[in-house]
Parts: sequence; C-alpha cells; structure tokens
Amino acid sequence: MSDLDEARARRAIGTIIDGGAPRDTIPTGFPSLDNALGGGVRRRDLVILGGEVGSGKSALALAIALRASEAGAKVRFLSAEMDQTRAAERALAIEARVRVDDLRRGNLDTESRSRLEAAARRVEQQFPTFDPLLTSDTGALEHDVRLQGVDLVVIDPLQALATGGRPLDEEMASAARALKRLAVERDVCVVATSGLPQIVRDRKDLRPQLDDFGALGAPKQFADVVLGLYRQEMYDSAPDVDGATELLVLKNRNGSRGYVDLFFYKQWMRFEDMLEPDR
Repeated sequence: MSDLDEARARRAIGTIIDGGAPRDTIPTGFPSLDNALGGGVRRRDLVILGGEVGSGKSALALAIALRASEAGAKVRFLSAEMDQTRAAERALAIEARVRVDDLRRGNLDTESRSRLEAAARRVEQQFPTFDPLLTSDTGALEHDVRLQGVDLVVIDPLQALATGGRPLDEEMASAARALKRLAVERDVCVVATSGLPQIVRDRKDLRPQLDDFGALGAPKQFADVVLGLYRQEMYDSAPDVDGATELLVLKNRNGSRGYVDLFFYKQWMRFEDMLEPDR
C-alpha cells in the first residue's frame, strides 16, 4: 500500500469512528437515492445507469451532475450526444421547469421568464464542466488532463466508447473494465449511462435486470453500483402512471439493493424524488 493509500485509509477510519459521513461520498441530490447508497456515490466507484431508449438516462445523469455540482463537487460531464449549448438548454429547462422548445423559441410567459432568469443565475454558478466525448480510447481517458482535480465524471453513453473494431459486447466489457480502473487510479467516481442491449422484450416484467446490460457480464462484475431506470408509462397507457418512475438499485457492492421512486416531468426532462420532492 502506498503512503497516499495509507493516509486515505487512516482518514476513512477516523471519519467512521467519529460517526461522520465518509469524505469520499458525493451526494446525487436525490435524497432517496443517497439514502439507498449510504449517502451518495463514492470516489473510486464505477456507477452504471441503464435504461431503455427514451427512458431519460441522459436527463437523469445531467440532473445528478447539476445537483452534485450544486453541493460543491467538481463535476465533468463527457457526452457524445450533447454539446455545450444543448446541455445548457437542458439544464435551464430542468432548473426553470420550462420546455426546451419554448426556451429555444423564446416563447415564455412572464412567470416562466422569471423562473428562467433565476435558474440561469444558479446554473451559471453551478453548471458542471461540459465537454464532448472526443475519444473512444479509454486508455487516453485515464491520462486526460481534463479530469485533474475532478470529483465526479459522467460519461454519456458508455456505448460511445466503442471503437468498432470488435463485437459491441466485447467493446463494452473492455470499456467497463477501463472505467473502473480510471475511477480507482484518478480517485474519482465515474457514472456512465448505458442502453440495455440484451433486454428480453416479451417477458412479463420489463424492469431492468443485470443481465440486460450485456457486455459479457462486465457491469455485473466491475461496476460497484448498477442502477436501472424504469418508467412505467413507456409500457402502460393508463393515465395514472404518467411520470411514475422506479430507479432500481440492481447492484450495490457496499450496501443493499432495492429501488427508489422518482417522478419524471417529461415536458421539462426533469426528475424529482417522490419522497422528498423539490419545491
């Protein structure tokens, strides 16, 4: 064990004895999820957030990045699907509770514009550093200077790390191993979104399962936490299920499994905690 690792171990033991929250813990800003994970996500952990196409994986990952940044964490969001402008639009829509289309057209009433101005001030101060995911070379990510001094790295999506040189399952397995190594070596928490390539669509219960992630079982093996996003309205047309969302803790290396209830406001791409909704 290196001197640095020994120092970290001593600090961790001291904190536990004192009854304080571990210093390596980063709150997601969703109280029910933080409670389920023992206070939040942790440095040196790989967290994989999966769901079907259109379930809101990117929106939830961005919300976590925003809330963690608001709590004081230094966050870097690497996306292959959004540039800085579109990420800012989404962040403002989430925070101000306005539609992205209305935001882009400037079609806002007085109340919405007031909320937008207040949200813009908050986002300007708290917006995580946002960069395009420029490389599929996970080895290059391990030495990326953009990750220096960062607490939380969000990668959206995991599939963007595929180079195309091998079958996708092999590429994803390799990426999961590399991201876990990145988390440990850079002392950061890595959150990566993922599709569910192996989901069996004709089964009775379409809630995500660990085997749905494919990647030769790599998420099951290398991830410390695996979260599955399930929005009931995607499979059930009953009006009373609109917005109802379960975030399943499918794997938790340092705690228990289970689920938390969220609510998804589709028009704003905004998730809220059902037990402790935002004001």
